[in-house]
Amino acid sequence: MKLELGYIFIKDIQFSDVSKVENATLYVNKEEVKALILEDQNFKKADVELAKPGESVRIMPVKDVIEPRVKVEGPGGIFPGMINKVETVGSGKTNVLKGAAVLTTGKIVGFQEGIIDMSGPGADYTPFSKLYNLVLVCEPVEGLKQHEHEKALRFAGYKVALYLGELARNLTADEVEVFETPTLTEGLKMYPDLPRVAYVEMLQSQGLMHDTYVYGVDAKQILPTMIYPTEVMDGAIVSGNCVSACDKNTTYHHLNNPVIHELFAEHGKTLNFVGVIITNEN
Repeated sequence: MKLELGYIFIKDIQFSDVSKVENATLYVNKEEVKALILEDQNFKKADVELAKPGESVRIMPVKDVIEPRVKVEGPGGIFPGMINKVETVGSGKTNVLKGAAVLTTGKIVGFQEGIIDMSGPGADYTPFSKLYNLVLVCEPVEGLKQHEHEKALRFAGYKVALYLGELARNLTADEVEVFETPTLTEGLKMYPDLPRVAYVEMLQSQGLMHDTYVYGVDAKQILPTMIYPTEVMDGAIVSGNCVSACDKNTTYHHLNNPVIHELFAEHGKTLNFVGVIITNEN
């Protein structure tokens, strides 16, 4: 399976009458984004803020961070089983607004952590302080149950990320990175002198606010499963965990899984990367 990631580097974000990407700047129509969020009747009010590196801004409580991407070629769409229909992703071409992110925020349940400082000492402790962030501030209707609030906020983030990702569909990438994985049988035969390495990724699955979804399926319901690493890059795994700091593996982390990227970098040099096994933590 072969996936080409085309990076469009974002170096600024601004509100505008027209949403577009131009000269490395992401322009966002604020009213269109608010209208998109308010399509969900679980929200009575929505607002959108910008947060840029170096600003005297603290964002909290953050629930998820999502990188805007769009499938340009190949089967399926970003976030299959959640926003797009269930179809195996991980091949073809995907464009990425690299340097931009959508942040969902709000109080749902439990103690409220999830802090991003855009400047000062705290900024050194989060990679998201280096991004140009579109922050969603969503107020639920009265009486909305916690699990319904969490789901509505999660889907608002996906929808807005796809809205922004579409802006990159017809753009020429500033940089292209290619990831290719053979079948398991083929992979086991490669590089016989190097150690074979499979990455076992344990997904948060303890319940409300500690969930992870694979092609739209709650990870609590899955068995250990082989998955192509490029499927992860196309949004096959998304986050639903957002309470304490130790439980915050955001969707951004899955899309840019550093373990997968490092294994690809070492494949054929120091090891034979044969695949990814996902499992829950139950």
